Amino acid sequence: MIKLYNSMSLKVEEFKSIEPGVVKMYVCGPTVYNHAHIGNARPIIVFDTLRRFFEAKGYKVKFVSNYTDVDDKIINKAIEENVEEEEIAQRYIEAYEKVRSSLNTLELDAKPKVTETMDSIIEFIKKMVDKGNAYEIDGDVYFRVNSIKDYGFISNQNLDELQAGSRIEESDKKESPFDFALWKKTDFGIMWDSPWGKGRPGWHTECVVMIEDNFNGMIDIHGGGIDLKFPHHENEAAQNMAVHNNHLANYWVHNAMVNIDGDKMSKSLGNVTWAKDVIEKLGASLTRWFILSVHYRKELNFTDEAIDNSRKELDRVLQALKNARIKISLNDMKITDEKDEASYGKFLDEMSDDLNTPNAYTVIFDTVKQLNTLLRVRDIDYEELIKYVNSIEAMLEVLGIEYTKYELNDEEKKLFNDWNSAKAEKNFDLADEYRAKLIELGLM
Repeated sequence: MIKLYNSMSLKVEEFKSIEPGVVKMYVCGPTVYNHAHIGNARPIIVFDTLRRFFEAKGYKVKFVSNYTDVDDKIINKAIEENVEEEEIAQRYIEAYEKVRSSLNTLELDAKPKVTETMDSIIEFIKKMVDKGNAYEIDGDVYFRVNSIKDYGFISNQNLDELQAGSRIEESDKKESPFDFALWKKTDFGIMWDSPWGKGRPGWHTECVVMIEDNFNGMIDIHGGGIDLKFPHHENEAAQNMAVHNNHLANYWVHNAMVNIDGDKMSKSLGNVTWAKDVIEKLGASLTRWFILSVHYRKELNFTDEAIDNSRKELDRVLQALKNARIKISLNDMKITDEKDEASYGKFLDEMSDDLNTPNAYTVIFDTVKQLNTLLRVRDIDYEELIKYVNSIEAMLEVLGIEYTKYELNDEEKKLFNDWNSAKAEKNFDLADEYRAKLIELGLM
């Protein structure tokens, strides 16, 4: 049984897909006005891992994530650089794609852009206006929050508890401070014609429309960072309820934030850490291992100490696999597909419990311990050894961890044999020379 924490119910629930054997998942993508920081990398890794886990369990996953390429920040940057908004957006889409691919993620099924969805967005807003869920004032269109029942069901709030603040768009035009913009009248920057005049869409309408266009109905999982839960995801859900009178998604899954040395990332603190720099320094596998070392619903503290600990953990796993594959290759054993089903099954069981990667890591360490025990005996059971190797490699595949699968060539095999012969003949100076060459080749 697969269980996921549903941010809407605030409970861990049994996962049941709408369509048997198929998972429909949408994750909010970036607003492309700058490079992705390490906090943006967390949902990339978390939801890619969730997708890999579902596929390991036999599901077919349709995974869509968007690009918000229309936004005031994009427009302001374009004005500052005296270029078109499209140039800014494309620059950072390409940078984000480089980050995503360098993190060893599986290819998405679709990556829709707001600029390519404008006709659908305008039609969706028109439906809300026609139904009385939205209203137009001086070319601006607002969603009427009190037109639907139970506004706040995603963020578990109600209108009496909500306070108009920094996350609420205040305006003298609006009927209520909680009403939010669906269409913004504008006379500068990129704009489109609409029944209400020239303008551009509000942020909260874009994703709900792209979900409708790509899935044509309710989805299983809507994901993103916890900072999107309110107001963005709340307002998406409200619009879908207004137009279709049903929920947008069955499960709302949110990952927690990333802190830098215990502090929230902010420009004022000067601690914004770009994902591209982290990946260049650590590599994809260590970056993924580190981010998945903490449960996705807990805040992740980015510190040198935590990274060093992750490096030691991953090195221990990869070194054991390396040693095992060298032993297998030296003895000309054929690698089969058979896994140690007990350890791999336990790994998947831990991942089934709300994607519990820390507990899954414990299973990996236990399996590595069993692998190392086998490697130390005189008469190695290679059939058993290969099962453990396959099991650990399958676990790493679910986590998206890449590593070199060692298979010695004839020259390397000869070097190992010469080293062993020199030791047996107690020619230690020669043995040291062979050992130095093996170290230089990265085989020891």
